[in-house]
Amino acid sequence: MTISKEKEAEILRYYHVEKWPVGTISKQLYVHHNTVHRVLSQATGLTRKERTLRESIIDPYLPFIKETLKKYPSLCASRLYGMVKERDYPGGPDHFRHLIAEHRPRKAAEAFLRLKTLPGDQGQVDWGHFSHITIGQAKRPLMAFVIVLSWSRQIFLRFYLNQQTSNFLRGHVAAFEHWQGLPKVLLYDNLKSATLERRGDAIRFNPQLLEFAAHYHYEPRPVAVYRGNEKGRVERAIRYIRDNFFAAREFSDLDDLNTQAMQWCQGQSADRLCPEDKTMTVREAFEKERPKLLSLPDNHWPTDERVEVKIGKTPYARFDMNDYSLPHIHVRKTLTITASLEQVRILDGQQELAVHPRSFDKGQQIEKQEHINALIEMKGKARKYRGQDRLIKAIPQCQDLLNEAALRGDNLGSITSTLLRLLDRYGCSEVTIAVCEAMKRGVPHPNAVRQTLQKRQDERHELPPIAVSLPDDKRIRDINVKTHDLEDYDYLNQQDKESKKDKNND
Repeated sequence: MTISKEKEAEILRYYHVEKWPVGTISKQLYVHHNTVHRVLSQATGLTRKERTLRESIIDPYLPFIKETLKKYPSLCASRLYGMVKERDYPGGPDHFRHLIAEHRPRKAAEAFLRLKTLPGDQGQVDWGHFSHITIGQAKRPLMAFVIVLSWSRQIFLRFYLNQQTSNFLRGHVAAFEHWQGLPKVLLYDNLKSATLERRGDAIRFNPQLLEFAAHYHYEPRPVAVYRGNEKGRVERAIRYIRDNFFAAREFSDLDDLNTQAMQWCQGQSADRLCPEDKTMTVREAFEKERPKLLSLPDNHWPTDERVEVKIGKTPYARFDMNDYSLPHIHVRKTLTITASLEQVRILDGQQELAVHPRSFDKGQQIEKQEHINALIEMKGKARKYRGQDRLIKAIPQCQDLLNEAALRGDNLGSITSTLLRLLDRYGCSEVTIAVCEAMKRGVPHPNAVRQTLQKRQDERHELPPIAVSLPDDKRIRDINVKTHDLEDYDYLNQQDKESKKDKNND
């Protein structure tokens, strides 16, 4: 902004004579504060920083401080403050720490070479944390397994619920099979799934990863500690995923998210320009790189989790925060669990005892009815407790009713069987309303529940449900009864009406 000589003289007079600060001059004369600074700098020959610099209480101690920091660059500010305090420094520790930060010697900025790779030569692998996902009562971390080919920048993305070694290897296998090949070298960060220990140049690899790499004939290579630039391609790929895929993404479950991730990798991600050669897309670069990749071995690498579990006195095996049933004759044993992402198998040596669908919820009992029935037949008293479990699982409010009934000394077995009959007869929603009404009235008894159910039926003018009691004999329960055609009864009823009508006419 150009101003007149009269305005410049006015700025100088207000600054030097009236001692107005720059902000006041700018406001009162309606000029930008940068214009005021420019006028003052041209008149005094001093920069803005030099004009505003004031004498500090640390100035007499600066020679000693700089000499000490030159000899001990990493000396902490608190120790340095103690040293100058002994030399009669009058300031406080907080202000001193702020001033020292300006005088501490800085490391020279490090320059890096741009790394170049050949097609099919290298890939980079890492995990990315993408918040959490809630499954039932469980809150699990949402982890993204990311592998990128260094030359074509082709990305493979797959989400898992943890970053354990089993999922780490599953991600590799899924990427290799999707690409129908793999690079000769894979770079890893210092993950426990890759390196267990490092001391200088000595590295102890995870034995599972070494076996896996030997199976697929590639070289696992960890990057140096605190040298993220060595695997910058996968770091940038994760940032790209956060901004261009995951931001504002809506999904119903993990399978839906992975389906969308695969579509994104094959679509938007593959259509971007290749950083190595801007004349082609990542898709086109990958087609050139594909023939250079290592071929896959004939046999598939097993990625199932395998753990030993000790079975307690109840016929359940605890795995991943849930309990899975097994035959009761195997309690008090040590068994083996092998688990994929879809199912859980319980083994005794080579013998398969049970197979269940896998649950990623928390605190669930995944059961096979034949396991429970066999235990109930052997232990008669178990029937009552199984009835309570079924009742409480269907209607959680029954837990309070049973607790109150126990305090009153009522027979819980009779109450449970009565409520189960009402549940089978009226349904879960109606019995839930009736139980809540009985607890509200302070009458924790099945009769109060029954009265409420009957009252609600009367208000709706409905007929009471017919209770059908069948024998326990399975041969009778499994009989398929063929219902009779009711048209014959309608015909007989019509004939009867016509005959009565004829008699009346006679």
